[in-house]
Amino acid sequence: MIQRVQGVSISVADMEQALQFYTHVLPFEVIADNEVWGESYERLTGVFGARLRVVTLQLGAERIQLVKYLAPPGGRRIPADSRSNDLWFQHIAIVVSDMYAAYATLRQHRAQHVSTAPQTLPETIPAAAGIQAFYFRDPDGHNLELIAFPAGKGDLRWQNKDALFLGIDHTALGIRDTNTSEPVYTRALGLSVAGRSENSGTEQEHLNMVFGARLWITGLQAQSGGMGVEFLHYLAPPGGRAMPGDTRANDLWNWETVLVSDDIVHDGRAATDAGCQMVSAGIVSLPANNPFECQRACIVRDPDGHALRLVEV
Repeated sequence: MIQRVQGVSISVADMEQALQFYTHVLPFEVIADNEVWGESYERLTGVFGARLRVVTLQLGAERIQLVKYLAPPGGRRIPADSRSNDLWFQHIAIVVSDMYAAYATLRQHRAQHVSTAPQTLPETIPAAAGIQAFYFRDPDGHNLELIAFPAGKGDLRWQNKDALFLGIDHTALGIRDTNTSEPVYTRALGLSVAGRSENSGTEQEHLNMVFGARLWITGLQAQSGGMGVEFLHYLAPPGGRAMPGDTRANDLWNWETVLVSDDIVHDGRAATDAGCQMVSAGIVSLPANNPFECQRACIVRDPDGHALRLVEV
């Protein structure tokens, strides 16, 4: 069973540019910076000749990894016309104590908007009423979210006013159908449903920048914590594009959600039995002191093509 959601891994085109953004515009701290290659990494990623630079960043209690494929060249960029209802959509929700101060920081550094402006979700969405949110993009076009929780919503630690940027609440995935995706994450992998909400209205439209947006949102949590996982199922409008079937780990729209397993053989089999596609060449043993901080790992893709890296520490 999955014990916790350890974080996410994001493929980038230019590591120095990405680090400038994540550590100067956003206040992530570099925890580790490693370069790795060899057969075990090829077998894990499914990319022949893979040579990776992996930088681990921390914000609050949460960590993410930026991954630059030094070889092979040619990872594809995120389509310029990507929208929030396309199924390759994924983001992390960065919690802030003051939405407008954080938004001013982004404006100062000319971060790319997705949302028109920060939105305050209305009373007509009871589960999310009073939450403030804003979507933007990093230099590679990855979607990110600022989120601020009013009193009584979210984890208690998100009420801290001692810092502006507090940590990461969840990663959100665009999915085709909740009834298809939920059993993979709950029955097969053991996450539990933490909340549900149906969101619509002008605030949601201008947050996602999708006219007519109506979403069924499902929040999931692992038994020992870590960041949450959130499904974004667009009930309207129709027509969000599917994840390309030939997606590879070095394509820039590739994110990996990192799930800590207490029995990776069992969980890898459970995932594939539930409809996930195995990317790795089976369960891969990794060298000691590897940047993924695990003994064994495998990567699978869920029914919508989102990559899950299962790790056994």
